[in-house]
Amino acid sequence: MDKELVESIVRDVLGNLEKSESSSKSRNGNGLTARDYPMGEKSKDKVKTPSGHTLDDIQFKKVVSGETPGSELRITAETLNHQAEIARSVDREQFAKNLERAAELTKVGDERVLEIYNALRPYRSTKQEMLAIADELENEYGAVINANFIREAADVYEKRKRLKGDR
Repeated sequence: MDKELVESIVRDVLGNLEKSESSSKSRNGNGLTARDYPMGEKSKDKVKTPSGHTLDDIQFKKVVSGETPGSELRITAETLNHQAEIARSVDREQFAKNLERAAELTKVGDERVLEIYNALRPYRSTKQEMLAIADELENEYGAVINANFIREAADVYEKRKRLKGDR
């Protein structure tokens, strides 16, 4: 695959997404700024495990022994959205958007994320298959930002002849 082509497609999709995401931004409004970074040190109270425990509740020996499941070490959507707010406070808008997309994907299982990733590679899916993935993300997981991203990618792939069957 031509690296420059892939980079160009991603730039097009991201550029178009910036225009469409402005109305659906998820801004927490918690007042988090660069002074709260790194959150694990400066805003510990805002970092929680998936079951709601604090960082202080997590002990290495309990994770190793199995008393605390490894799933408790996963980042949460809430923490990613807090990080997005911090990124936005230092004018890192694109990074903030990436974190918001990641926050949405915390609801999707790892295996499914990898399947979707592979399906979004050029020539792997038809436009209809890509739109079905977008609908799944929006309707089953509430991942509206990602769904819009994939719909935009489907349009770009169609325009650039990068859909399954275009070779």
